[in-house]
Amino acid sequence: MSIRPLWPPEPPGGGNKAPEIFAGGVGTVRRAVVIGNGCAGAENQCLGLIRALGLTDRLTLFRIIRPTGGINKWLHFLPISLHKIVDQILRNTSFARLFQGKLSAPYSVSNVQSFGLSSVLEADTSKIVTLVRDTFEKEGLAIVVACGRDTISYASSVRCLAPDKVFVIQIQHPRYRLDRFDLVVTPRHDYYALTAKGQQEVPWLFRRWITPREPPGPNVVLTAGALHQADSAALRIAATNWHDELAPLPKPLVVVNIGGPTRNCNYGVELAKQLVSSLHNVVKTCGSVRISFSRRTPQKVSDLILKEFSTHPKFYIWDGEEPNPHLGHLAWADAFIVTADSISMLSEACSTGKPVYVVGTEHCRWKFSDFHNTLHKRGAVRPFTGLEDMSESWSYPPLNDAIDVAARVREALAERGWTVG
Repeated sequence: MSIRPLWPPEPPGGGNKAPEIFAGGVGTVRRAVVIGNGCAGAENQCLGLIRALGLTDRLTLFRIIRPTGGINKWLHFLPISLHKIVDQILRNTSFARLFQGKLSAPYSVSNVQSFGLSSVLEADTSKIVTLVRDTFEKEGLAIVVACGRDTISYASSVRCLAPDKVFVIQIQHPRYRLDRFDLVVTPRHDYYALTAKGQQEVPWLFRRWITPREPPGPNVVLTAGALHQADSAALRIAATNWHDELAPLPKPLVVVNIGGPTRNCNYGVELAKQLVSSLHNVVKTCGSVRISFSRRTPQKVSDLILKEFSTHPKFYIWDGEEPNPHLGHLAWADAFIVTADSISMLSEACSTGKPVYVVGTEHCRWKFSDFHNTLHKRGAVRPFTGLEDMSESWSYPPLNDAIDVAARVREALAERGWTVG
C-alpha cells in the first residue's frame, strides 16, 4: 500500500534564510546566543528554537562544562559554580590523588559538528555580556536561549547585567524565580504536580518541596513536548541526502527508535523481549525495518535486538557510525515505533504527522505518564501491541512546538517594540 508522506509546515521567516544583519533599527534582533550544557538533547532544543526564528546563521554557542574524572562523576548534584570550586580544591591537594585518579582537563570544550558549527566557546557570564555590549552598535540586540539546570545561573545573570540589549529565554522549568527570564519555555507536563491527580500522588508532607508550586505566569510558554530542529526544511534536505539509500527500500518503511530507562520510565530486558516478539508479529506487514539505538540504550537490550534481527533480510540496524540516518529516517519513514522513555524522540516523530507507535508506556510514571496522555489525546500516538497492520496509514495535526514558541517570542518582542531581523 502506498503511503503519502506528510510534511510539517515551514517555519516562520524561513529556517534557512540568513537574517539581514543591517536591516531595521536598534529594536531589531539580529543574532542569537545559545548557552548549552553539553547535553545533545538540551542543546537541540535551543537550536530548534533559533532555527524557527530564522537566526541560525547568526549564532554563537557557549557551553558549560563540568569537571570530569575521579570523583567528579558523583558531584553533579552540586551547583556548577560550587562543583568547580570543589574540583579546584581537590586538584591542589595531595589528598586528592587518593580520590581523583587520572583527571581529565577540567574544562575542555569539544566541537559540535553535528549542529553545523565548527567550535563552541566556554560559557562565561562576563564574556557573554562583553560580547553583547561591545558588538551592540554593529550587531544589534541578541536573543539568549539556554536549556538545562546548569545554564540557569548564567542566563539569569546575563539578563541582569545587560537587560536592555538581550531577550533571555530559559527552556525547561527553572523551578523558582521565573521572573529572572523574559520567557520560560517548558512542557505542559512539568505542571503535572499541580493537577488533582498529581496532588494525589504526592504525600501531603512532601508537597511543599515539589516544584513548580504556582500555575504558569504570563512569561511562561507551554509546549506539548520537546523543541527540536527537525522542521520541514531540514526534512526536505534530509530526504534529498538520503534518497539513494532509503527511497528504494520496500514499503512501508518502519523506523524503530530505542532509548533507555530513566528515573520516570524504568525498564529492562523484559521490555526488549516484548518488543522483539511484537516486531516478529508485524514484520509480515512491513516492507523494511530500520532500528536505531540511543546513547542510553543498555548493552543487554541492544545485544538482544542484534541477536534477533541482525541477519533478518527485512531489518537494518544502525551501527552508530556516522553519518547518522536519524533525519533521513524522519523524512522517509512511513511509520515509527518508539520506546516511551524519550520525550525528544517522540516529539520529533510526532512532528511528521505520520503513525507513531509507543512501546513501554506502562513503565512510565509521574509527569511522563501525563506527557503520553497528552499525545494520546491529540491522536498522535498509539500503543504498539504487535497486532498492527503496519501498512495502515493514519495521521493527526503534527506537533509544531518550535514554530509555536517562535511565534510567542515574536509577540513578546513586539510588545517591547522589537522585531526579529
